[in-house]
Amino acid sequence: MSLSLPHALSVWRRNASMYRRTWKWNILPNFFEPVLYLASIGVGLGAYITEMDGTSYAAFLAPALVCVAAMNGASFEVTYNIFVRLTFEKAYDAMLTTPIEPDDVLAGEILWALTRACIYGSCFYAALALFGLTPFPSSLLVFLVIPLAGLLFAAIGIVFTLKIPHIELYSFYYTLFLTPLFLFSDVFFPLKERLAGPWLWVAEALPLLHPVRLARAAFRGEASFILVWDLVYLLALSTLLLIWARRAARQRLTN
Repeated sequence: MSLSLPHALSVWRRNASMYRRTWKWNILPNFFEPVLYLASIGVGLGAYITEMDGTSYAAFLAPALVCVAAMNGASFEVTYNIFVRLTFEKAYDAMLTTPIEPDDVLAGEILWALTRACIYGSCFYAALALFGLTPFPSSLLVFLVIPLAGLLFAAIGIVFTLKIPHIELYSFYYTLFLTPLFLFSDVFFPLKERLAGPWLWVAEALPLLHPVRLARAAFRGEASFILVWDLVYLLALSTLLLIWARRAARQRLTN
């Protein structure tokens, strides 16, 4: 592996510098989407649901939506933004005329996607604190879950980006992948109460389910053996996808 941390950080700093110019316009739609869901569903629908899984509906939604915010932050960065830099701006072609290698580009982009995930997740956590939905100190453990969720969805998104030839294919990624995850990953209702046994095993393959379960356990201050499985899933799948992404990046950036 020809990875140089200073070169990877140079890629990260380039993205951070660009983001500083437009952060107000970038953060608003991605940050307010889960806030609006919390307000409309958690507060609105929650007025008709007295309890969900032993707690108020808003408190049930809150930790899951932190993970959704982190997922959105990482996903938008490694999809449209990277595709534009790769295909239209030819930014990576310019980078590779310097000592920067494809591994540096990949590492820098993953680090920046993690940064975006942490920004969105942390900002949404602060919004939850204003609603009184962040029990202290246990909920602070969610700050360990946010980067794990960001890493996983950064890896998934960047593999997809490096493999597609046309930007229009992102409509499939968001509509047929991220949206079903959002709806059926323990975010709005407990899967264990609504799905039969075989379907619960299928649900275990969903990437968003695992950070959601970790975040909910953090907010409640609970611990169980299944959380070990969630952690292993996040780290193992992220590692495998990053290995795949490294191979795809070297092929795409050097051809």
